[in-house]
Amino acid sequence: MEINSPMNEKVKNWAKLQQKKYRDQTGKFLVEGEHLIGEALKAGAVEQLLIEAGRTNPFEREKEAIVCGESVMRKLSANVSGAWLIAVCTQKTTAPAGLRTVVLDGVQDPGNVGTIIRTAVAFGFDQVLLSPDCADVYNEKCVRSTQGALFHIAISRTELIPALNELKELGVTVIGTALQGAQPLSELPVSENIAVVLGNEGQGIRPATLDICDQRALIEMSSFESLNVAVAAGICLYRYRRCG
Repeated sequence: MEINSPMNEKVKNWAKLQQKKYRDQTGKFLVEGEHLIGEALKAGAVEQLLIEAGRTNPFEREKEAIVCGESVMRKLSANVSGAWLIAVCTQKTTAPAGLRTVVLDGVQDPGNVGTIIRTAVAFGFDQVLLSPDCADVYNEKCVRSTQGALFHIAISRTELIPALNELKELGVTVIGTALQGAQPLSELPVSENIAVVLGNEGQGIRPATLDICDQRALIEMSSFESLNVAVAAGICLYRYRRCG
């Protein structure tokens, strides 16, 4: 199959996936680039694979590709210079393998959300919970920032207070990052079943969410008042890492 017109109905429907409301309606999203698509294929998330005419499909054994003209690929790509390989993927919902959780309360930059998801996978966490006002996980910038990690961890958008209460009932210790009334992160005990809560870039964790936390963690620094939330996540998740 070959598609050369950007006005093709399939192309128009795929292009709509650049908008959040259509991603939400269809449960699909676009992924660009060989590495990310390779990770999506491993997870069984690729519905359709699109390749620019004249290119060789690097995943020929795994997935047959639809050949598309350059103008089609440019229409579908978030990159100004276009992309030669794009996948239409399904938003797969998977059950977490365990209770180790990263919780994002109002984190609004998609790059930060993506980086935190990548870090969560690197340090052996089982799931990421996002409040309803967090950045869209399937935003192109967020997907790119995960470097494929979003295909290897359970991700849910949910109301945090009932979700955290449920985790606590299961024996999970909930730790929230804070600047006031907090203990140094290095002094807090390390627990296997842990939920680490990180807040909005400007406002931090909401008071109602922070009230549920069992402990408040302060990242000790020599001068600056606060860190970028993705950097703070890296420090906290390393503290509670599970390797191997």
